[in-house]
Amino acid sequence: MKEVHLTGGNLVAPHFASGLGSGIASAIILQPLDLLKTRVQQSATSSLSASLREIRLSPHVVRSLWRGTVPSALRTGLGSAIYFSTLNAIRQHLGRRHVLGTHAPQRNASSVLPATTSWVNLVSGAMARTFAGFVLMPLTVIKVRFESTMYSYSSMAAAVADIRRREGFRAFFSGFGATTMRDAPYAGMYVVIYESLKTQIGLSAMALGPSTGGDALKLTASAATSVNFVAAALAGAGCSAISNPFDAIKTRVQLQPQHYRSIGQAGYKMIATEGFHSLWDGLALRMSRKALSSALAWTIYEELIRRFSAH
Repeated sequence: MKEVHLTGGNLVAPHFASGLGSGIASAIILQPLDLLKTRVQQSATSSLSASLREIRLSPHVVRSLWRGTVPSALRTGLGSAIYFSTLNAIRQHLGRRHVLGTHAPQRNASSVLPATTSWVNLVSGAMARTFAGFVLMPLTVIKVRFESTMYSYSSMAAAVADIRRREGFRAFFSGFGATTMRDAPYAGMYVVIYESLKTQIGLSAMALGPSTGGDALKLTASAATSVNFVAAALAGAGCSAISNPFDAIKTRVQLQPQHYRSIGQAGYKMIATEGFHSLWDGLALRMSRKALSSALAWTIYEELIRRFSAH
């Protein structure tokens, strides 16, 4: 069968649909980790043990662990859809114009995605994540507040009405600066590291196992999925460790905009009153969640794109 690659603006739909599916799946599965991370970061007195104890004593433990799943799934699903389709479009555009490097690497053995230079991956990842983050910022604010113990919204509609009445329209974009400073470098580094790891792990996998139909550049479907999963998990864990301070600041700004008014003021206040370690609150939870969510989202996304291209 002739191989078909999904590229170009007229084929955005498969990337959008694949990103939507992968984002919703990872958000629902990993919501408890996201909820616990938010509660650990919400104040100086919060801790993982206290959060777990509070959830364990609640009348509905499962419901408490998955509180905020609807805004989280909407935000992550739509965010992944926008991110993956935008990322693909930018990579195709920069690749066709030979921007930021003229020698694109050979197509990865475990992937059907376009092969581009590290600089193209860095820039396209940062741009796509920033755009998706801006579009989904209102949902992000609502999601974080649902997950915390500082608000008791009964529904998303109630949350929207309360935020607009009490704080105004600008509150829906609280923490966008910190989110951008967290997500743009994270996403850029992530795509570079992910593609590099896929290449290195893929080469090792081809040396140890069979390839498909004698094609030295292709792995079997199961081997390719395993390569993508491991590469995504390692890239997610590493990048989340580097960007955690901005995540901690973002959480404070979104939960208490009246006390934490900007990135600089919030960071200074956290360090001055709670110590430097406050910027690393929730690190283990975030690394675990990011490693798993990246592995699930990117593996599902690449597998769906592979199936679209096969048909």
